[in-house]
Amino acid sequence: MIKEPEWLFPFEFMKVGDSFFVPTLKPAEMHYVIDSRSKAAGIRVKSYTSSKDGHLGVRVWRVR
Repeated sequence: MIKEPEWLFPFEFMKVGDSFFVPTLKPAEMHYVIDSRSKAAGIRVKSYTSSKDGHLGVRVWRVR
C-alpha cells in the first residue's frame, strides 16, 4: 500500500485567487485534510479533484 507523504500547505502565504495542486491517489481523503487544516489556519479555500500533467490530485484555491 502506498502511503501519502506529510504535506505542508502554504495557506498563510496565499492571496485570494492563488491556487496550488496536490498530487494524490486518495482525493477524498485529501479534501478532508485540506478542509481541516485550512479551518485551523483561519483561511477559506475551495478544493476540486482534478488532474495535472496526467496526475490525479486536488487543486486548492484561496477564496477569502
